[in-house]
Amino acid sequence: MLSKEENEKLCHVSPGTPMGDVFRRFWNPFLMSSELPHPGCDPVRITLLGEELVAFRDASGQLGLLEEGCLHRGASLALGRLEEGGVRCIYHGWKFDFSGRLLETPNHLDPRVRDRLRAVAYPVREAGGLIWAYMGPPEHQPAFPDWHFMDLPVENLRVTRVEAEVNYMQQLEGGADTTHVGILHTNDARPGWMEEKFVATVDETNPAALASDDLAPAMEFETTEFGFRYASLRKLRGDTPQRNVRIVPIAMPSTRVIPSPMVQFVVFEVPMTDTRTATIGITYRLDGKQVDGHKLDEMGGRHDPKLFNPANNHYVGTWANRFGQDRQRMKDDWSGIRGIVAEDLAIAMSQGPIVNRAKEHLVAADMALVKARKQLLDSADRVRNGGTPIGVNADFRQVLACDQTVAQGTEWKSLLPLTSAAVA
Repeated sequence: MLSKEENEKLCHVSPGTPMGDVFRRFWNPFLMSSELPHPGCDPVRITLLGEELVAFRDASGQLGLLEEGCLHRGASLALGRLEEGGVRCIYHGWKFDFSGRLLETPNHLDPRVRDRLRAVAYPVREAGGLIWAYMGPPEHQPAFPDWHFMDLPVENLRVTRVEAEVNYMQQLEGGADTTHVGILHTNDARPGWMEEKFVATVDETNPAALASDDLAPAMEFETTEFGFRYASLRKLRGDTPQRNVRIVPIAMPSTRVIPSPMVQFVVFEVPMTDTRTATIGITYRLDGKQVDGHKLDEMGGRHDPKLFNPANNHYVGTWANRFGQDRQRMKDDWSGIRGIVAEDLAIAMSQGPIVNRAKEHLVAADMALVKARKQLLDSADRVRNGGTPIGVNADFRQVLACDQTVAQGTEWKSLLPLTSAAVA
């Protein structure tokens, strides 16, 4: 369990908070490229780490990220005119460039105000079908992360973003929890559960495809430069010389990679506020071919308009609609909720906006959650003491997942060897 003070330290991300300072030291994705599709398209209002911002492409296609309110009298720059080199407030014509510099003040001719004022602005990059921002001190800006999926054509990726009214940590913990795969996602992981027999799915894109009915697997951990990774070692039924090995990396500050036999699911939990999270996903095939987006939406439950609003990428499940749960279907459906993503969101939302971790009772299966919390809290202490958070300078190309059935005695670290030594 965590104390009340530790839980607050872990969950609050606004400016000046310990965890907010940690997240601001990383490049974080915050929009899909498709949400700012072309030069001069509609600006997007976005809340990120507790800050109200506006993202835009100017007339030449250059990306910008500024504080939303005009410095003059707070009118929203999301209503502004997009011009080459920046955005102009429609109220009194004040124009700002990408660095926040005030270029023009048509209703005030004294140039000294332009020299004195500067809007909050953040560096922005675009890669892998996503738009990223660095919101920390300029002198600490790290190299831009280089992920495997950035080498692939964007049209071959499945890029998603879902906003939900829940703290980022509940989403991260749900993704780091290996034993829930075979329980919460029983319909996908153990389709023969009603007959008390295990039937493996042959769907190579299903992240539960190789899960067995060993619901309490042995777990081993390795600390790495990007955070850590764990291996779940599952026994198989019968007298077999094989076992299932599922390796999941947890990359700082809040990213995980979920494996299936053919697909990697890279999931970023990006805090918008203390109680709202954008779950941003990149799905790609290991052979580089195009993923089947429709199939992935069906598997995740994103096809249900009662739960997912495609117009604004909001998850709209609440207790009013029981997060899409059909109690009648539970006669032969484990959760009564259709789809892996829908199941995960229902559980996270059911815990409340910020779960009270002082009341939890952890077991051995929760060690990945404990390690993730510890690395985040340790990073907050490092930053407070003038240091660098864990993982900020890591080689993110090494952040890969694996799910394989192998011979007993196979060393799991050999399945995904790291090119640099693990961190002690």
